[in-house]
Amino acid sequence: MTISVILPTYNRSGSLVAAMNSVLTQSHEDLELIVVDDASTEDIESVVRSVDDHRIRYVRRPRNGGAAAARNTGLGHAKGDYIAFQDSDDLWLPGKLQKQFALFSSLPSHVGVVTGAKIIYGRDNQLNYGPGRVAYAPNPSRCLRLGEDQLGHLLTENRISLQNALFRKNCVPDAEWFDVCARANEDWDFAIRLARHTTIYEDIEPVVLGFISRDSISTNRRKETIGVLRILKKNRDVLDSRRKQRSLILIDICRYFYTIGKTKSAMRFMAAALKDYPLHTEMIGSIFVSKLFKRRPQRPATLSPT
Repeated sequence: MTISVILPTYNRSGSLVAAMNSVLTQSHEDLELIVVDDASTEDIESVVRSVDDHRIRYVRRPRNGGAAAARNTGLGHAKGDYIAFQDSDDLWLPGKLQKQFALFSSLPSHVGVVTGAKIIYGRDNQLNYGPGRVAYAPNPSRCLRLGEDQLGHLLTENRISLQNALFRKNCVPDAEWFDVCARANEDWDFAIRLARHTTIYEDIEPVVLGFISRDSISTNRRKETIGVLRILKKNRDVLDSRRKQRSLILIDICRYFYTIGKTKSAMRFMAAALKDYPLHTEMIGSIFVSKLFKRRPQRPATLSPT
């Protein structure tokens, strides 16, 4: 069964070949690798053409649109019945595709996604960034379960890094899977939409090695917060009946504005969070206490695992 692997890239010629080879050397060989060049200024095409494998397809976008737009472009060229995503600075572990494809055969037909974990170099489990730090994400103790309220779970914690997962092509009815207006947390937004259409199976074993680089989106708190605001807006219908989850999202936004010195905005989101769920008073108080004692506030589980 053919798997379409979509690999978006922008000016990462130094790590691209290794990322491609981690796909092409998978034990599941029936695949196509679609490398989407998001209008790089580097000569990405020459790098892609240097890898001699007939399963590679190179697509160049005329304008830079970000990772979400590049993935949507790749989806438009995908021919397989299953979809996987790779990043240009990550490595798949051997057997990733074979293991996840085999899991589908043992799961109920309503399961549209199989996802795993990632070992991340460049940060630790407390979200401290820097050389020599290593994390295992997402936290296996909060693993998604079949039969639970997966949508409610994903509204407060993203369990899916796109590189970690394998998708049935029909798991989402939309032709474009990703929000092109979101430059961060688009994978979390997508995970929430997934849970509204299909069932997700999470295996806690790692299938990817991830690397935090200087230009990694996951280190940009401003872009992440813009992504969170879009999630809040786009899921009003389900959040109206899930006040506790909405309160947690509002607290995360409050935390961001408070740490950058925009106290009025922080207080506005704090008030909205407490209105939704007054029992979060202690959690909100910890934000202000940590600032008072000049400790770096930790981000809650509402952000992406990468």
